[in-house]
Amino acid sequence: MNEKYIEVLQQYDLELISARKGRGAWLCETNQGLKLVREYKGTMKRLEFEDQVLEIVQNSGYPLVDRYVRSKEGLLSAAAEDGTRYFVKNWFSDRECNLKDSGEILRAVKQMAVLHKVLRPIEFHQEWNLGSILSESPEKEMERHNKELRRARNFIRGKRKKSEFELCVIGNFDRFYQQALEATEGMGRLCSQEETGSYLCHGDLNHHHILMGEQGIAIIEFSKMHFGLQTEDLYHFMRKVMEKHDWDTDLGQSIMEEYESVLPMTKWEKNCLYCLMLYPEKYWKQINFYYNANKAWIPERNITKLKNLEEQEENKNAFLNKIR
Repeated sequence: MNEKYIEVLQQYDLELISARKGRGAWLCETNQGLKLVREYKGTMKRLEFEDQVLEIVQNSGYPLVDRYVRSKEGLLSAAAEDGTRYFVKNWFSDRECNLKDSGEILRAVKQMAVLHKVLRPIEFHQEWNLGSILSESPEKEMERHNKELRRARNFIRGKRKKSEFELCVIGNFDRFYQQALEATEGMGRLCSQEETGSYLCHGDLNHHHILMGEQGIAIIEFSKMHFGLQTEDLYHFMRKVMEKHDWDTDLGQSIMEEYESVLPMTKWEKNCLYCLMLYPEKYWKQINFYYNANKAWIPERNITKLKNLEEQEENKNAFLNKIR
């Protein structure tokens, strides 16, 4: 094991039994169970915010979250001799949610709704007034992505000799860009029509952060938790699922029913979900990757992904019509 991690663990009331690498960190078996040790470059205020929220979550009857462990000095991080800081978390040995298993998907989304319900009553505290806690609105993010789409399109247009990927972009740009504009306009209308209170959101809730265990379902990695639209958490998880299942309308409706069995959605929230789903985020990701990477060579799989998006359009539109 890296000597720095050993040095850090000595600052905790933990006895190391064994260690292995995992998730960009060290997973350590200790006399107090499995812990994760990872380098930390953020602020102490951010760690305190996360810990305070997760303490409330656990006290509200939701125990399976990755709380930070305090050092012997009562701190949420510890420094190695060279000044590098690390945190220690309680961890789980359970596996990630399997997106091929519809039963697991429905169990996971129900647990997401339970977490959202627990987070809703938690009000903003003035000491939490950090940039990372107040997020950019979905409308502003969409507008920024639209500019990036146009910039990449203009760059490709100016090229004399175009690759297969670039020809594919030129061929389907107008269709996806229109979806982007419609989604942005719709989200803008929603944000101006109704002033909704922001709630705490996980911020990065995908299948990697939902662990299926015999003791229950754990939700981990709250480093992007912020006040915003909880619908975005549902969207990020749901979009991945729907893409994997070729936008299966029955599965999509089952996911929404399972979520609403715990936390019913308002019409406004469903309209937000529609706009988020309508936005061609995966298309933007592929083009943004192209523009910011080595444009001389694009992996074949990226071309395949663009073509798959076109092939899924009919099924995607059928699902979107169900949630309008």
